[in-house]
Amino acid sequence: MNEHTTRAFDSDLRELTSMIAEMGGHTEKQIIEAIDALTKRDPNHGRRVISADITLDALQHDIERKVIETIATRQPMAVDLREVVAILRIANDLERIGDLAKNIGKRTIGISGGENIPRKAMRGVEHMATLVLHQLRDVLNAFAARDSAIALNAWNRDEEIDSMYTSLFREVLTYMMEDPAMMGFGIHLLFCGKNIERMGDHATNIAEAVYYMVEGQALLDERRKADGTSAWSVAFNT
Repeated sequence: MNEHTTRAFDSDLRELTSMIAEMGGHTEKQIIEAIDALTKRDPNHGRRVISADITLDALQHDIERKVIETIATRQPMAVDLREVVAILRIANDLERIGDLAKNIGKRTIGISGGENIPRKAMRGVEHMATLVLHQLRDVLNAFAARDSAIALNAWNRDEEIDSMYTSLFREVLTYMMEDPAMMGFGIHLLFCGKNIERMGDHATNIAEAVYYMVEGQALLDERRKADGTSAWSVAFNT
């Protein structure tokens, strides 16, 4: 790049980085609001979560448009191109996390009746969501700081979220077997748990994108999965 193009590219990159920060903030809020709606079994809150997803969709489209424009006009190479492509990947994963939060909002509407909630199971869901939020914040910080070590640390923590989902799955299944009246609520709760587990997967994807952006190579290890519910994965995959 010549000096003018370099300055223009740097300006584009700062704008894209700011857009990712904004999108990340909205994504975190969607997770928090979705879990709050679920915990309170508030269908109106769930509907607000569903409606708010349009903001994330719009931000993702804006980032995609800006990335395409930047590549076309600045023609970045090497590490510069890696940064732009990573931003596109991160935006796509943030949008998918928002979709999963929206799914929980929809489930909240379905479980707003009078079933007795097993508090232990609900606390498990809340704890999973807390872990995912920490993981998401870390990968976004890793992106902002261009820090592959933070990204790798967050990547390694996905196994804990998988393990928690397996534990939740078994616990809720036990409730459903012992009390058939729990069947409807249990199925909704398992879908919500699976949505949270998938959020962790997308946060892990972001960690991989950041690592590649910084290091110029993909993580060599395969992601460790501790989800022991594979026999039921088709039924509960979202």
